[in-house]
Amino acid sequence: MLSRMTQFWWVLVLRGFVSIIFAAFAFFNPKIAFEALIFILGVFLLADGATAVFLGARMRGHDDDWWMTLLEGALGVGLGLVALVNPALTAAGLVLILAVWLLVTGVFEIGAAVKLRKVIDNEWLLGTAGLVSILLGGLMIRNPNFGAVSVMIWIGVYALFFGFLLLSLGWKMRKIYQALSSNNNTGL
Repeated sequence: MLSRMTQFWWVLVLRGFVSIIFAAFAFFNPKIAFEALIFILGVFLLADGATAVFLGARMRGHDDDWWMTLLEGALGVGLGLVALVNPALTAAGLVLILAVWLLVTGVFEIGAAVKLRKVIDNEWLLGTAGLVSILLGGLMIRNPNFGAVSVMIWIGVYALFFGFLLLSLGWKMRKIYQALSSNNNTGL
């Protein structure tokens, strides 16, 4: 495995650069980056659904639950088409799910802080985290574009760190490859 990773060190470097470029795009134009992400999700759902439909159809007569795979595939195809035909609806759905999660989490965090106030010190930190979750969830419901932008910023942060890690790994693999190549050339 090390031999293959070192031989193709440049693929890691390329992936790192692509990740960093995506991160820059996500930071400087998060709305378009989010739309691109929705498009990729739509293509994925469509392809995954189509393969599940194919599998379900091939399982007919061989498995009693073939129709469940077929149904799963049809749902995937449908959701993929919705994402491709109406990306705004898909984006709003993703943001809405995240917003509801933030609201529910915030309520539970505040409830936990109230219950723990006599048991732990600084329970107000947990309560404050709950309040921030509720405020962010409410803001995302009120203005879904804010939610899409904030999601892309976090994905951008991830992509930036991931890209730098891949670059670093790629350059290390290059050094190992060069060392292994020079050892093989000298007859060691």
